[in-house]
Amino acid sequence: MSNDTFKVISTALLLSLALSVAGCAKAQKPPVTATYQSQQVADPLEPMNRAIFGFNDVVDQALIEPLAKGYVALLPQFMRDAVQNFMHNLQAPVDVANDLLQGNIDSAGVATARFVINSTVGIAGLVDVAAKKDLKYKDEDFGQTLASWGVGNGFYLVLPIIGPSTLRDATGTFADAYADPVRMWSYNTGHYWVYYTREGIQGLDTRSRLLKPVDDMRKNSLDYYAAARSAYIQHRNAVIRANNPATTPASSPEQGLGSDHP
Repeated sequence: MSNDTFKVISTALLLSLALSVAGCAKAQKPPVTATYQSQQVADPLEPMNRAIFGFNDVVDQALIEPLAKGYVALLPQFMRDAVQNFMHNLQAPVDVANDLLQGNIDSAGVATARFVINSTVGIAGLVDVAAKKDLKYKDEDFGQTLASWGVGNGFYLVLPIIGPSTLRDATGTFADAYADPVRMWSYNTGHYWVYYTREGIQGLDTRSRLLKPVDDMRKNSLDYYAAARSAYIQHRNAVIRANNPATTPASSPEQGLGSDHP
């Protein structure tokens, strides 16, 4: 086998694993509440969504969950926290950009200060020194930015590997990925493995923190698909409300990509 062929196969395998880990981890967000109340986000593609959800769940149980359990068994808590801190630090430019697009100047300042402090005193972000100075981490994405601009949820989607989403959030996911400085550097220099390794590690760490919530949801839900859908919508609406208090996320099935307000 030639070196070029080996590189192509290795890159393809790494890409598949990274997308699987990152996607399935993002698919399983922890529930905001203990009960999964019905959410009024339209799901006109439910048969297709259920099929994709089933496929994602098979991948998760066969590959991602065992890897996450191994990750927890292998690394002590402080090392897993260091991984999470490092990944949060790499995400800082995207967080700052979305804060600015939302008009949250104070939040952008906090995110910038966190990046500077943790990149230096925090040893490249491995230690969250900024949090000890009351500069807390806040995840921002383009889906939240679109919500702050008045864009509604749109209909519910389950994406292959990536998992539960909405039309708005799926748009935001791909926009964030496109604008990610790590991805741009990796692609521009031909070091694709850097981006996909980052995605895989980040997804694995996230999934490891959701082992019990996901297991509980599987065991205790009469309809796992409906429970996951409701949990996802609750989580996204809670995040949007917390980061943009003036925004009321869309909840009516009639609302598409228009205003979040009836």
